[in-house]
Formats: sequence, structure tokens, C-alpha cells
Amino acid sequence: MPAKCTNLIDRRDFLRAAGVTFLSALAPQAFADTLAADAVFATAYQRRDGSYGAAIISEAGKVLHAVDLPDRGHDITFDPISGRSVVFARQPGTFFVAFRHKGDTPPVTVESIAGRHFFGHGIFSPDGRLLYTTENDFDNAAGMVGVYDATNGFSRVGEFPTHGVGPHELLLLGDGRTIAIANGGIETHPDFGRAKLNLPTMKPSFVLVDRFTGDLIEKHELPPELHQLSIRHMDTDEKGAVWFGCQHEGPATERPALVGRAVRGKEMQLIDMEPKVLSGFRNYIGSVAANRDAGTVAVTSPQGNAYAVIEAASGKVIAVESLTEVCGAAPDRAGFIVSTGTGVVVEPDGRSSRDETYVWDNHMLRIG
Repeated sequence: MPAKCTNLIDRRDFLRAAGVTFLSALAPQAFADTLAADAVFATAYQRRDGSYGAAIISEAGKVLHAVDLPDRGHDITFDPISGRSVVFARQPGTFFVAFRHKGDTPPVTVESIAGRHFFGHGIFSPDGRLLYTTENDFDNAAGMVGVYDATNGFSRVGEFPTHGVGPHELLLLGDGRTIAIANGGIETHPDFGRAKLNLPTMKPSFVLVDRFTGDLIEKHELPPELHQLSIRHMDTDEKGAVWFGCQHEGPATERPALVGRAVRGKEMQLIDMEPKVLSGFRNYIGSVAANRDAGTVAVTSPQGNAYAVIEAASGKVIAVESLTEVCGAAPDRAGFIVSTGTGVVVEPDGRSSRDETYVWDNHMLRIG
């Protein structure tokens, strides 16, 4: 803080005090400057009246901008070039919505093509021109990546296979060309809602695909005895390793490892955890987030009402916290900000807030 400035308050406290009324009164440029001054976060939500939407929130959990959704959302991706975010419908949803944080242009809603539904995740190309989404070719039980032209109203311009069943999250790796995809291995069909149709024969996999050609680069499957360990969510650490979280679809009495790490050209590695920590997750990891500056990875479990922080270099769990229905997580300062299905947001320093209007959905994205 410059020495000449006195009586200044922390920006997080300022946003906490100011809230939506202040921000909505700002001129567009001032609003943009406020959002750009520090990290903000994007998340889907459900209002307590039962309606759905997506929001940009402050570190203190205050809603800065919100858009309505026709149904429940899941994850959000952001393109810094256009300043647009895209929120994806929760599986087996058939829409995504693109919006600008200032609200200066109307949101754009895009429907899936016939025979497809979304799995809740997507990414932009580095230049912001293309959007890639995980989709289900449900009549053929095949995972697909849909390709959309973000410069032309998100028109659908192609697709390529995920080389597996039930793809969930996808990541663009550091070379800007390779896409990592978590194939959960679970067959679903919208005629049966969210029912899991192939649990005895699941084959989850982690794959690397060339986004330009759709060619398979690498495919890794878990050992046969872990075929019901569905790989779902991912993030990359400071060295480019992909950390993934799993959801076990086998007997509740089993306690397989739920978190792993994948490095290109090597076999996947599952991370050992103390039985008490692993048992506390109740066979379900709901979100994975890496803090590359701090060298840590957070994994959350809304089923177990707990989250853990892992040291990326060693794979050791260095902290475990209890929090009801915790799932959303994003890097923030030297730690993580987390959100819950009860409307609570917890900052890295432990300060928490609870919103009386919104309950937060599964994922949180840092924009800053």
C-alpha cells in the first residue's frame, strides 16, 4: 500500500460491505475495473426459490453479476480475450449459456444437437475462437467432444471422439494443443435420466487427444479391480501434471484410492491417503483445484462433508477440513476459496459468509 494513502480498507472488506447495490450503480468502465482489480470467481447456483443461474462473486461471497439459467448448471469456463464465460448444463442437460460479466450484452443460449447432451464441462481454445465441450452420443454410448465457433454465435462446427464412455471434465494442457479428458466410464441415456446403465462393465479412462485432428495421443485405464472407479474431475499443477478425482461406483464397503496424478508418457499414479482421511470422503470426490503458486491441490467431497489439501510435489495430505456439502474450490492467495451446497463461502483465512438467497453448485472458477 503506498505510504501517502491513509484510511484505506482491504478490498475484500470493501466488497463485503458494498455488495451488489454499489456495484450495480457503477459506470460500465468502473464496474470492469472493479472486476479486474483482483480475483473474482464464477459459479453456478440455485436460488432458494428453486430457480437456477450462474454468478460472478467476490472473494467474500457477494454476487457481482448473475444470469438466469433454464435448468441446473454445473461448471463454468472463461475466455479472457472476449471477456465471456460459458456455463454448462448439468448432465444430462442440453444447453450452455455464454455471458459477459458486465451484462452489457444479452446472454446467448445454445442447445445441443439431436442425439447429444452435455456433461457439464468445456474449455476455450487459447485464442478464444473455439469452444470444446464433453458430450454424450447416447444412442451409441460414445463420448464425444463437440466443437463450437465462439466467433459465430457458438455454431457447432465439428466433433471428435473421447475414446471412451461418459466423458466428464476436459482440460487444455500447456502446449495449447493437447486436451486431457476424464472418461468416467458410465453409460447413461436421457430416456433413463441419470441412471447408470453399465456399472458391472465400466471402463473409466484418462486420455490425451489432439484438438486439431481429434487423434488419440495416449489412453490410460485403471486396473481391472478398479473398473468401477469413475474418473471425473481434474486440474493441472505447477509442473503440468494432471490431478484427477474419482467417484467409486462399487460397494460402499470398499475404500479405493480416490485421487491420482497423470503425467504425459507415464502410467497413472493413485495417491495413498491415511485410512481415516480416505474413509471421510465416502468414496466421492466432487471437485479438484490446483494452486500453482502454492504448489498444492485441493479435493472436495460433498458426500463426506470434507476437503483436503495435498502437497503436489510429495502427494502428501497436509490439511483436512470439515464443511457441510463442500464442493466448489478455486485457488486464492496462498490457499483455496471453497463453496458449499448450503450457501457458504469460506476464504483461505477461514472467514466465512452465508448467502440467504443462493446455494452454490459443484464448481468454482477463479477469474483474475
